Amino acid sequence: MQLIVPALNEEARLPRTLAVLRAFQLSAKESAGPLEVIVVDNGSTDATAQLARAADSLAMPVHVISCELKGKGAAVRAGVAHSTADVVGFMDADCATDLSALAEGARLLSAGADVAVASRAVAGSVTTERHSRVRALGATLYRRCTQQIAPGIADTQCGFKMFRGALAREVFAQTRSDGFSFDVEVLGRAQRRGARIVEFPAVWNDVPGSTFLPFRHGASTFWELAVIARRLRRTPATTPVPRLVSEPAPLALLPAVEA
Repeated sequence: MQLIVPALNEEARLPRTLAVLRAFQLSAKESAGPLEVIVVDNGSTDATAQLARAADSLAMPVHVISCELKGKGAAVRAGVAHSTADVVGFMDADCATDLSALAEGARLLSAGADVAVASRAVAGSVTTERHSRVRALGATLYRRCTQQIAPGIADTQCGFKMFRGALAREVFAQTRSDGFSFDVEVLGRAQRRGARIVEFPAVWNDVPGSTFLPFRHGASTFWELAVIARRLRRTPATTPVPRLVSEPAPLALLPAVEA
């Protein structure tokens, strides 16, 4: 499996994340298999790239590639294009999602899912985050908007997702969103390809230091959603909208979601 970590000026958080990831991989009772990390340096001006290279080891190879086009979506797309594995995932540099998601995502893919999405909005999830009326209101409105693009997915924005490698490379190659809303385009395009998408509950902790600032990026993310919606209206579905589930279950029992 290859795990992509987009990074912009993450010298303060990335080394710990890579160390925790390596330790988890070595000690996990339920491993997702061999793990290789692709850190995408998104134009950092600090020591992000050097520190990532220093984390390379036989137990967990770490490769660093550059993406000069700014934006989380652009960075993850570059990482996916560089990937070769049968299973490809991505996670945030802050390691906000508990790493048990690695094993659960791998299990769901082995059971027949094409995409496994860690979610903070389904039964069984545990989240710890900063409370703000503005953030809460913005998140609620944002989720309502995403339903027009990726219907049935409760949380498109949790920064941990796993894909069958071939599907990830095909879908990401078609995406154009470079900013924080890229997940919505990816999931919307995957749905239109008939991908079997499964949400599973995440344990998620809000980690200070995020580059996303509601007052600075809020308006642009909603504008990006509008652009994505217009773009995908010109993309006909190849099969009915895929089955979705909000809790882990045998895939044969997943309910159908109407378009």
